[in-house]
Amino acid sequence: MLKDEIKKLIDHLPNDCSIEDIQYTLYVRSKIEKGLDDLEKGNIVSHKEMEKRMDKWLRQ
Repeated sequence: MLKDEIKKLIDHLPNDCSIEDIQYTLYVRSKIEKGLDDLEKGNIVSHKEMEKRMDKWLRQ
């Protein structure tokens, strides 16, 4: 259950953590889960394609 996982995640933070620390931890976890979900669904870009995109962006 997501709520239980979040509780465990927060329990591993130091007792003197700030609200911002908690928000950041949840944000990072969310981004990692999204990335893993994208990977599982095949929503990825090859290294070569990313090099092409970066080259295009940097030339602008």
